[in-house]
Amino acid sequence: MNITGERLRLYAVTDRTWAADEEALFRQIGAAIDGGASVVQLREKYLDGAAFLAEAVRFTDLCRRRGAVSIINDRVDIALACGAGGVHVGQGDLEAAAARQALGPDKILGVSAHSVEEALRAQAAGADYLGVGAAFATGTKADAKPITRQTIRSITAAVDIPVVAIGGITRENILELRGCGLAGAAVVSALFAQTDVRAAAAELRRLCDKIAEEA
Repeated sequence: MNITGERLRLYAVTDRTWAADEEALFRQIGAAIDGGASVVQLREKYLDGAAFLAEAVRFTDLCRRRGAVSIINDRVDIALACGAGGVHVGQGDLEAAAARQALGPDKILGVSAHSVEEALRAQAAGADYLGVGAAFATGTKADAKPITRQTIRSITAAVDIPVVAIGGITRENILELRGCGLAGAAVVSALFAQTDVRAAAAELRRLCDKIAEEA
Protein backbone atom coordinates (compact mmCIF):
# COMPACT_ATOMS: atom_id res chain seq x y z
CA MET A 1 0.00 0.00 0.00
CA ASN A 2 1.41 3.36 -1.08
CA ILE A 3 -0.85 5.63 0.97
CA THR A 4 -2.43 5.49 4.41
CA GLY A 5 -5.96 6.22 5.50
CA GLU A 6 -4.75 9.13 7.59
CA ARG A 7 -3.13 10.68 4.54
CA LEU A 8 -6.45 10.42 2.69
CA ARG A 9 -8.46 12.19 5.37
CA LEU A 10 -9.40 15.27 3.30
CA TYR A 11 -9.08 14.72 -0.43
CA ALA A 12 -9.62 17.73 -2.69
CA VAL A 13 -10.70 17.30 -6.32
CA THR A 14 -10.19 20.34 -8.52
CA ASP A 15 -12.83 21.94 -10.73
CA ARG A 16 -12.25 25.01 -12.89
CA THR A 17 -15.91 26.03 -12.62
CA TRP A 18 -15.19 28.35 -9.72
CA ALA A 19 -11.82 29.70 -10.87
CA ALA A 20 -11.58 32.70 -13.18
CA ASP A 21 -8.33 31.44 -14.70
CA GLU A 22 -5.39 29.13 -14.05
CA GLU A 23 -3.82 31.52 -11.55
CA ALA A 24 -7.03 31.54 -9.53
CA LEU A 25 -7.17 27.75 -9.69
CA PHE A 26 -3.68 27.45 -8.27
CA ARG A 27 -4.46 29.95 -5.51
CA GLN A 28 -7.45 27.78 -4.60
CA ILE A 29 -5.33 24.61 -4.58
CA GLY A 30 -2.74 26.23 -2.33
CA ALA A 31 -5.45 27.46 0.04
CA ALA A 32 -7.04 24.00 0.18
CA ILE A 33 -3.71 22.43 1.13
CA ASP A 34 -2.98 25.12 3.70
CA GLY A 35 -6.39 24.47 5.23
CA GLY A 36 -5.85 20.74 5.61
CA ALA A 37 -6.32 18.93 2.30
CA SER A 38 -3.64 16.24 2.32
CA VAL A 39 -4.35 14.85 -1.17
CA VAL A 40 -5.30 16.87 -4.24
CA GLN A 41 -6.53 15.38 -7.50
CA LEU A 42 -6.12 17.45 -10.65
CA ARG A 43 -9.16 16.81 -12.82
CA GLU A 44 -9.20 18.37 -16.28
CA LYS A 45 -11.75 17.00 -18.74
CA TYR A 46 -11.36 19.55 -21.48
CA LEU A 47 -7.66 20.46 -21.80
CA ASP A 48 -5.61 18.98 -24.62
CA GLY A 49 -2.65 16.80 -23.73
CA ALA A 50 0.03 19.49 -23.95
CA ALA A 51 -1.92 21.99 -21.84
CA PHE A 52 -2.84 19.32 -19.30
CA LEU A 53 0.79 18.25 -18.95
CA ALA A 54 2.02 21.82 -18.50
CA GLU A 55 -0.58 22.40 -15.80
CA ALA A 56 0.18 19.03 -14.19
CA VAL A 57 3.88 19.84 -13.90
CA ARG A 58 3.06 23.07 -12.07
CA PHE A 59 0.44 21.30 -9.96
CA THR A 60 2.79 18.52 -8.90
CA ASP A 61 5.46 21.03 -7.91
CA LEU A 62 2.95 23.01 -5.84
CA CYS A 63 1.76 19.89 -4.01
CA ARG A 64 5.32 18.79 -3.34
CA ARG A 65 6.26 22.17 -1.90
CA ARG A 66 3.13 22.35 0.26
CA GLY A 67 3.40 18.77 1.50
CA ALA A 68 0.34 17.30 -0.24
CA VAL A 69 0.01 14.18 -2.38
CA SER A 70 -0.58 14.94 -6.07
CA ILE A 71 -3.00 12.73 -8.00
CA ILE A 72 -3.89 13.03 -11.69
CA ASN A 73 -7.37 12.08 -12.83
CA ASP A 74 -7.57 9.37 -15.52
CA ARG A 75 -4.32 10.09 -17.36
CA VAL A 76 -1.56 7.65 -16.41
CA ASP A 77 0.68 9.11 -19.10
CA ILE A 78 0.34 12.62 -17.67
CA ALA A 79 0.93 11.37 -14.12
CA LEU A 80 4.14 9.63 -15.15
CA ALA A 81 5.37 12.54 -17.27
CA CYS A 82 4.90 15.14 -14.53
CA GLY A 83 6.12 12.99 -11.65
CA ALA A 84 2.82 13.08 -9.75
CA GLY A 85 2.26 10.88 -6.74
CA GLY A 86 -0.25 8.77 -8.61
CA VAL A 87 -3.42 8.54 -10.66
CA HIS A 88 -7.12 7.94 -10.07
CA VAL A 89 -9.21 6.00 -12.58
CA GLY A 90 -12.94 5.45 -12.82
CA GLN A 91 -14.81 2.35 -13.88
CA GLY A 92 -15.19 3.73 -17.39
CA ASP A 93 -11.55 4.73 -17.72
CA LEU A 94 -8.38 2.68 -18.03
CA GLU A 95 -8.67 -0.74 -16.34
CA ALA A 96 -7.10 -0.73 -12.89
CA ALA A 97 -4.77 -3.63 -13.71
CA ALA A 98 -3.49 -1.84 -16.82
CA ALA A 99 -3.05 1.37 -14.83
CA ARG A 100 -1.05 -0.47 -12.18
CA GLN A 101 1.15 -2.12 -14.80
CA ALA A 102 1.87 1.24 -16.43
CA LEU A 103 2.49 3.01 -13.11
CA GLY A 104 4.72 0.37 -11.58
CA PRO A 105 4.56 -0.69 -7.94
CA ASP A 106 5.51 2.56 -6.22
CA LYS A 107 2.98 5.09 -7.53
CA ILE A 108 -0.42 5.54 -5.91
CA LEU A 109 -3.41 4.06 -7.73
CA GLY A 110 -6.92 5.12 -6.75
CA VAL A 111 -10.00 3.52 -8.28
CA SER A 112 -13.68 4.49 -8.19
CA ALA A 113 -16.06 1.80 -6.95
CA HIS A 114 -19.81 1.64 -6.55
CA SER A 115 -20.23 -1.93 -5.29
CA VAL A 116 -18.43 -4.61 -3.31
CA GLU A 117 -17.70 -6.48 -6.55
CA GLU A 118 -16.01 -3.44 -8.12
CA ALA A 119 -14.13 -2.74 -4.89
CA LEU A 120 -12.72 -6.25 -4.62
CA ARG A 121 -11.76 -6.28 -8.27
CA ALA A 122 -9.93 -2.95 -7.90
CA GLN A 123 -8.08 -4.14 -4.80
CA ALA A 124 -7.00 -7.33 -6.57
CA ALA A 125 -5.76 -5.25 -9.52
CA GLY A 126 -3.46 -3.24 -7.27
CA ALA A 127 -5.47 -0.24 -6.10
CA ASP A 128 -4.05 1.58 -3.07
CA TYR A 129 -7.33 3.24 -2.15
CA LEU A 130 -10.94 3.46 -3.33
CA GLY A 131 -13.24 6.39 -3.97
CA VAL A 132 -16.84 5.27 -3.40
CA GLY A 133 -20.06 7.04 -4.21
CA ALA A 134 -21.87 9.02 -5.00
CA ALA A 135 -22.38 9.47 -1.28
CA PHE A 136 -25.11 12.04 -1.96
CA ALA A 137 -26.77 13.53 -5.03
CA THR A 138 -24.24 15.72 -6.81
CA GLY A 139 -24.26 18.33 -9.55
CA THR A 140 -20.59 17.75 -10.36
CA LYS A 141 -21.32 14.45 -12.11
CA ALA A 142 -24.85 14.26 -13.47
CA ASP A 143 -24.61 10.49 -14.05
CA ALA A 144 -23.39 9.69 -10.54
CA LYS A 145 -26.17 7.89 -8.69
CA PRO A 146 -26.09 7.91 -4.89
CA ILE A 147 -25.34 4.62 -3.15
CA THR A 148 -26.65 3.64 0.26
CA ARG A 149 -24.82 3.88 3.57
CA GLN A 150 -25.10 0.10 3.78
CA THR A 151 -23.29 -0.28 0.45
CA ILE A 152 -20.50 1.98 1.69
CA ARG A 153 -20.23 -0.04 4.90
CA SER A 154 -20.17 -3.28 2.92
CA ILE A 155 -17.35 -1.98 0.72
CA THR A 156 -15.19 -0.78 3.60
CA ALA A 157 -15.71 -4.11 5.41
CA ALA A 158 -14.80 -6.12 2.31
CA VAL A 159 -11.45 -4.51 1.44
CA ASP A 160 -8.14 -4.02 3.25
CA ILE A 161 -7.27 -0.70 1.59
CA PRO A 162 -8.53 2.73 2.69
CA VAL A 163 -11.79 4.07 1.30
CA VAL A 164 -12.93 7.66 0.86
CA ALA A 165 -16.47 8.74 0.03
CA ILE A 166 -17.11 11.16 -2.81
CA GLY A 167 -20.11 12.83 -4.38
CA GLY A 168 -22.28 15.66 -3.07
CA ILE A 169 -20.44 15.90 0.25
CA THR A 170 -20.83 19.20 2.11
CA ARG A 171 -20.09 20.48 5.59
CA GLU A 172 -23.83 20.10 6.31
CA ASN A 173 -24.13 16.39 5.43
CA ILE A 174 -20.64 14.98 5.91
CA LEU A 175 -21.25 13.68 9.43
CA GLU A 176 -23.97 11.40 8.05
CA LEU A 177 -21.04 9.26 6.87
CA ARG A 178 -19.97 8.39 10.40
CA GLY A 179 -19.95 4.68 11.14
CA CYS A 180 -19.27 3.68 7.53
CA GLY A 181 -15.64 2.65 8.02
CA LEU A 182 -14.29 5.48 5.89
CA ALA A 183 -10.77 6.90 5.99
CA GLY A 184 -12.02 10.29 4.84
CA ALA A 185 -13.90 12.21 2.19
CA ALA A 186 -13.22 13.63 -1.25
CA VAL A 187 -14.82 16.98 -1.99
CA VAL A 188 -15.15 19.36 -4.92
CA SER A 189 -17.60 22.24 -4.56
CA ALA A 190 -17.51 22.09 -0.75
CA LEU A 191 -14.01 23.49 -1.16
CA PHE A 192 -13.60 25.17 -4.50
CA ALA A 193 -17.01 26.88 -4.67
CA GLN A 194 -16.37 28.60 -1.34
CA THR A 195 -15.27 32.21 -0.96
CA ASP A 196 -12.66 31.28 1.66
CA VAL A 197 -11.20 27.98 0.46
CA ARG A 198 -8.69 27.71 3.28
CA ALA A 199 -11.35 28.15 5.98
CA ALA A 200 -13.62 25.65 4.22
CA ALA A 201 -10.77 23.13 4.11
CA ALA A 202 -10.00 23.61 7.81
CA GLU A 203 -13.63 22.98 8.74
CA LEU A 204 -13.93 19.96 6.46
CA ARG A 205 -10.69 18.52 7.81
CA ARG A 206 -12.07 18.77 11.33
CA LEU A 207 -15.23 16.97 10.25
CA CYS A 208 -13.29 14.32 8.32
CA ASP A 209 -11.27 13.60 11.44
CA LYS A 210 -14.56 12.98 13.25
CA ILE A 211 -15.68 10.55 10.55
CA ALA A 212 -12.46 8.60 10.85
CA GLU A 213 -12.63 8.53 14.65
CA GLU A 214 -16.16 7.10 14.48
CA ALA A 215 -15.56 4.80 11.51
